Amino acid sequence: MTLGAWVGSGSRDEQGAEWGASHFLEHLLFKGTAQRSAREIAESIESVGGEMNAFTTHEQTVFYVRVPDVQLEPAFEVLADVLWNPAFRVDDVESERRVILEEIGMRDDTPDDLVHDLFAGAIFPDHPLGREVLGSDESITRMARDDIAAYHAAHYKPSNVVFAAAGNLTHDKVLALADAYFPDGAEVRPPRPRPDANAPRPVVVLHRDTEQTHVVTGIRALPSLDPDRYALTVVNQVLGGGMSSRLFQEIRETRGLAYSVFSYSASFDDAGYLAIYAGTASDRVPETLEVIGAELDRLVKDGLSDSEIAGAKGHLVGSLAMSLETSASRMRRLGRAELVEGEIPSLDDLVDRVDAVTAVDVSRVIERVLVDAPRTLAVVGPHSASDF
Repeated sequence: MTLGAWVGSGSRDEQGAEWGASHFLEHLLFKGTAQRSAREIAESIESVGGEMNAFTTHEQTVFYVRVPDVQLEPAFEVLADVLWNPAFRVDDVESERRVILEEIGMRDDTPDDLVHDLFAGAIFPDHPLGREVLGSDESITRMARDDIAAYHAAHYKPSNVVFAAAGNLTHDKVLALADAYFPDGAEVRPPRPRPDANAPRPVVVLHRDTEQTHVVTGIRALPSLDPDRYALTVVNQVLGGGMSSRLFQEIRETRGLAYSVFSYSASFDDAGYLAIYAGTASDRVPETLEVIGAELDRLVKDGLSDSEIAGAKGHLVGSLAMSLETSASRMRRLGRAELVEGEIPSLDDLVDRVDAVTAVDVSRVIERVLVDAPRTLAVVGPHSASDF
């Protein structure tokens, strides 16, 4: 059984000196409440064989607990206590500040992770969607305890939280627990800032003396609720979504240019992007980028074949079914659907939406996203901007 609290605030909601506050809160809420220490929180879940964790994105912060079903109410009570009653003890803030600075350092030492942040900053320059979720060394170092507590008070409101649960439980029981452990109040979070996005930067390069060069290239794409999102998912699957994809077959299987190559899409309330990653030897970067560019051009010129569309839809439908085999994956689907889409489509509904994608839909989304779209390239490796 898995319980999750989906807070409808993330790094894009941070303003000014708040950069990194959402992720800082993700850490701090596990450090203790008015009645529990960090050790007591951990022991209360792990002593019954469970686990507790969290993650932060640009638009959500999610806390979840997985425990045996007989532990439903104790787990719910702990999760609610963590969510609503953080102590924000000064010593805990300072110790977790050091942990987050180490996390930033670890990210900076992992070029195949860092390049994705570099790309996001280039595709949305000087915009909240382009900022790293972790914050920066400077912003985390300067963030005061009271600033973090104020951010929590402003954003962690019952009206801004979706509670999702999956497993051997009943809806009525979960509702009763929510009534018992969630505070009252109809206050809403501050409105989400929506500044206009500047034009993407064509090339950004971070010089690192690495053995491999890591590249991400892509274009802006669709927001979360765009009607063409299912067609774009089909296009992404054919382009670089698996071992049978065009990019994997050409770059890895045929040419042996990279061990890891894939495409992916990211979507937000009002924006999105389609991106391609590859890690390759530094002297093979030009050939790798040439192949990627050729595949994108081929998409624009020729679109997808009927067999490619059918194969992509078959993969996506099968993945949907298999993704519901654990309570954790079911909880994630429920929480995200309710928070982002305001509805929870059934598996049959999702299958129908994917199956309904036609060649006309695919052609339209390729036209919308790829035709004449300026491409952005992010590079981490032993290069300079003049190389590109």
